[in-house]
Amino acid sequence: MARDSVTVREPTSPQLAPQPILEVGTKAGLQPTELIPYGRFRAKVDLRVLDRLKDRPDGKLVVVTGITPTRAGEGKTASAISLTEGLGRASRKVALCLREPSMGPLFGLKGGGAGGGRAQIVPADEINMHFNGDIHAVGAAHNLLAAALDASIFHGNPLHIDPLRVTWPRTLDVDDRSLRHIVTGLGGPAHGIPREAHFEITAASEIMAILALASDLQDLRGRLGRIVVADRQGGGQITAEDLRVAGAMAVLLKEALNPNLVQTGEGQPTLVHAGPFGNIAHGNNSLLADRVGLKLADIVVTEAGFGSDLGFEKFCHIVCRYGRMRPALAVLVATVRALKTHGGSSEAQAAAGEDLDALRRGADNLAAHIDNIHHFGVPCVVAVNRFPTDTDRELGLLDELARSLGADDVVQHEGYVKGGAGAEAFAAAVDRALRRAGDGFRPLYPPGTPVREQIEILAREVYSAEGVDFLPEAEKRIDALESQGLGTLPVCMAKTHLSVSHDPARKGRPRGFLLPVRTVYPSVGAGFVVALCGDIQLMPGLGKTPAFTRIDLDPSGAIVGLT
Repeated sequence: MARDSVTVREPTSPQLAPQPILEVGTKAGLQPTELIPYGRFRAKVDLRVLDRLKDRPDGKLVVVTGITPTRAGEGKTASAISLTEGLGRASRKVALCLREPSMGPLFGLKGGGAGGGRAQIVPADEINMHFNGDIHAVGAAHNLLAAALDASIFHGNPLHIDPLRVTWPRTLDVDDRSLRHIVTGLGGPAHGIPREAHFEITAASEIMAILALASDLQDLRGRLGRIVVADRQGGGQITAEDLRVAGAMAVLLKEALNPNLVQTGEGQPTLVHAGPFGNIAHGNNSLLADRVGLKLADIVVTEAGFGSDLGFEKFCHIVCRYGRMRPALAVLVATVRALKTHGGSSEAQAAAGEDLDALRRGADNLAAHIDNIHHFGVPCVVAVNRFPTDTDRELGLLDELARSLGADDVVQHEGYVKGGAGAEAFAAAVDRALRRAGDGFRPLYPPGTPVREQIEILAREVYSAEGVDFLPEAEKRIDALESQGLGTLPVCMAKTHLSVSHDPARKGRPRGFLLPVRTVYPSVGAGFVVALCGDIQLMPGLGKTPAFTRIDLDPSGAIVGLT
């Protein structure tokens, strides 16, 4: 979201009239038989397009990331959309790839996830709500596995599952903190075996990660079968394949595996697919959407969740590893408002008036993210999302600071207010950077690096920590991973998005701290190990005044309050 506009009670996109989706797909290079319409303005893309275009060279991949945001967000999605619209105005063949919005943040803090103002993807209401059923399919497959596990225990436990070592949760696409720790199976012998359990939000489900990382239907099926759900009494692990449920899960996800095609408000093709969060999952849209986009377009713009310490790092170490992709350029979205909060201002103060001193102090956070991008050998264009409260002196200082900190270019944009017309300079800066860019991309660690070493590298190089404090549970779990032959899977760090560190109260660029890792667990089907840092939770909670209080229907039946 580009503004605190969730408070505006008006139709989502009254000025944006979508083109028929078959026209959008045809212009993008898709054949009619490769489109599966879901109404007039959205469709799924048949994966056979990848076979047809397998010999076509890939386009260049631009990853949009950001500085550490405020709670309202700094307009990273809107910036990715407006960049796509600006490139479209410059007659570049461009495609946009985004994650699917979750109803957790939709009804929780941030409201809709389809951009805002004139920097939206459309039809925004349908994208925000139940979009083509993908997230529901993930939740259904996830909970089918949970039900199969409990049923096996109830019916004599033929697999010798240890009820005290069940690791598979249930899931729900709603923020609900009361489900973080629960007891199931109460009510007597007819209702199951009582045990402690928990829920995760669907975006944190391993199945969501599998959907995002699968290369085709058979790969999806194989990954589902490898999901580890519990320990076996006497040793060993129980998988979805052991429970004979992986095939049925694949059936539930068969249609969801196809990427979804929509469009920007100015008609550029947009692939919206999978929805893992950047702070508690790997935070990037599906590999399949990226692959389709790279075959159709000369430039593909994709957005990684939250800051460079989260979604961008995971893109480089997880997405690029499994997708065999290389980013050509990173766009770092920054705002005056957020940097002033890193300089000591409250969010209200940061939006209220000019404060050059706070902006200077907050530049440490900008420096951390520029450095992170350059650690990976990728050029960095800083895109300043301009707000109405920004003064010319603040914007000039931010430009000066970003250049002095090593940004390869700095550019302002007003895509929220003006759409592509407000992003023409932004698009030109990205185009120039792509023409100059070489192929210097390099991960911070190679495949085969042990889990402990991966975490230590990320703590020092990305979070600026002094070291890592592995809590006893984490040490025990890492030892178990190594004994199971899983000790070199890539790590997916789960931590707060409100700080470069693990502590949301530590702004700017904290240094001299130890990163506490409280536990790790394997997501074998997804192909990574999750490390939980600090107090991060896999099921968010609603705030005192959630966004759902502003969402309603007007007398005509139009949805209001989503943007």
